[in-house]
Amino acid sequence: MIDLALLRDQPDVVRRSQIKRGESPDTVDDALAADQARRAAITAFEELRAAQNAHGKTVAKAPKDEKAALVAEAKELSERVKAAQHAVAEAEAAADAALSRIENIVIDDVPAGGEADFVTLRTHGEPAAFDFEPLDHLALGEKLGAIDMERGTKVSGSRFYFLTGIGARLELALMTLALDRALAAGFTPLIPPTLVRPEVMRGTGFLGQHADEIYHLDDDDLYLVGTSEVPLAGFHMDEILDLGRGAKRYAGWSTCYRREAGSYGKDTRGIIRVHQFNKLEMFVHTTPEDAEAEHLRLVEMQERMLQDLGLSYRVIDVAAGDLGSSAARKYDVEAWVPTQGAYRELTSTSNCTTYQARRLDIRYRPDGGKTAPVATLNGTLATTRWIVALLETHQRADGSVVIPEVLRPYLGGLEIAEPLA
Repeated sequence: MIDLALLRDQPDVVRRSQIKRGESPDTVDDALAADQARRAAITAFEELRAAQNAHGKTVAKAPKDEKAALVAEAKELSERVKAAQHAVAEAEAAADAALSRIENIVIDDVPAGGEADFVTLRTHGEPAAFDFEPLDHLALGEKLGAIDMERGTKVSGSRFYFLTGIGARLELALMTLALDRALAAGFTPLIPPTLVRPEVMRGTGFLGQHADEIYHLDDDDLYLVGTSEVPLAGFHMDEILDLGRGAKRYAGWSTCYRREAGSYGKDTRGIIRVHQFNKLEMFVHTTPEDAEAEHLRLVEMQERMLQDLGLSYRVIDVAAGDLGSSAARKYDVEAWVPTQGAYRELTSTSNCTTYQARRLDIRYRPDGGKTAPVATLNGTLATTRWIVALLETHQRADGSVVIPEVLRPYLGGLEIAEPLA
């Protein structure tokens, strides 16, 4: 939810943001009208309630011969109060629906446009070059006994897989390396639930345009999370935080689930686009003033991980039309995948400013005074997809793969992953 004061006092700011996202500015006018209707309905109800209370006192003091008429008036007034209360409920529902179509206010210098309109901020390293025909990650994974798509499909259907042998060990090594670095940076580790209530999923902004990506358990009215950002955001729902000693930083290790709706025919080979994966997600609650600096800090941690893993990558400033509804700005770090001749997203990190906190009622007290919403940020520090870039980048002609030095302590000192005999 955006700041209602901003919507009422500076609607042109909100219109510009919606236009930049590729949304209609009419959503702002609709929200303003619905907000005004809600306030009018509340005022009418409160006036009738006051009149009802005053009338009740009159009835209590009235002479006996006047009570019958006054009681009849009281009944009529009670019906009007009930109708006004119903009108408030309808107006509030309409206002909530209209306001939900207003996405977070985009930070001013975020590029306009859609998926293809990102701005490349920097690149790191030279794309891997080989004097042999490189194998893709699935062919390598099969030679190494690391990935078994066939049995994953047999057991669970398309876009499922088994990580086996060195594949399972690689994922655990990546995740543990990331966790160690998060701990060193002052993050508190959490293993969160992967099923959440609708109010938490809605509060983080995932039940809007991308609701078809989410698995829902109808009998329980619970959602499987596509990222631990969701339960980490809900961790402090309805709380007032003490940020006097700095931001609250969490690292959530969880399995994630995505339907991959609308991706038919895309990335069907291998483990780039799958229904289930593991991820270590950083999540921060901080003051709005510190949010942009915190955002850059998260990106720096992501880049250091990819550099130490020997991966070539680029950092992009995602265009407004490709942001999720909660993000005011998002940076993606994309690694070079040699057999695709392209950069593919390995990490995202978003500054959600106060949008999620307003919806989840997470506040703090600036200078010990009146409460205000915190800012929330999230960013990936390791995930299953990283194995794709690792295998392809560090492969050798015989199908073996050099293990990056930074991972070797987590693999018992293993330097080379050899093909199975």
